Amino acid sequence: MTMTGLDIFDTTIQTTIPWVNDLCNKLGWESKHQVFQALRATLHALRDRLTVAEAAHLGAQLPILLGGFYYENWRPGATPTKERHKEAFLQHIRDYFRNTDPEIDAERVVRAVFQLLAERITRGEIDDVINMLPPALRELWPEEVRA
Repeated sequence: MTMTGLDIFDTTIQTTIPWVNDLCNKLGWESKHQVFQALRATLHALRDRLTVAEAAHLGAQLPILLGGFYYENWRPGATPTKERHKEAFLQHIRDYFRNTDPEIDAERVVRAVFQLLAERITRGEIDDVINMLPPALRELWPEEVRA
């Protein structure tokens, strides 16, 4: 018997859980809710700095459930944003956690999510994403994928 009664839902949940568990391990956090929020906030911040086409290419490689959250509240006409500085990018993550964890280490969160993406998304897509970002944001990606 399936969890939801719909195979597509069960499959995407089973595909998404390892992403969340891997990020739990990378961050050393126990709260899957908080980990999911970190993943969501970072994906939104990244998505909004990519062209519409590149954001769609990245979104196509996410599990369906994560893809839905990735596209949540997206305004393609307003992207990519013009922010070019690492601190502005990290501030989006801090703002997301402002009411729940104002002391969040945003850079640690972003580095962990980018490591997860580098492990689970094709290298060609990661290269495309990294090459679209300004140098200040490229440095947040694992060194081995920046080379």
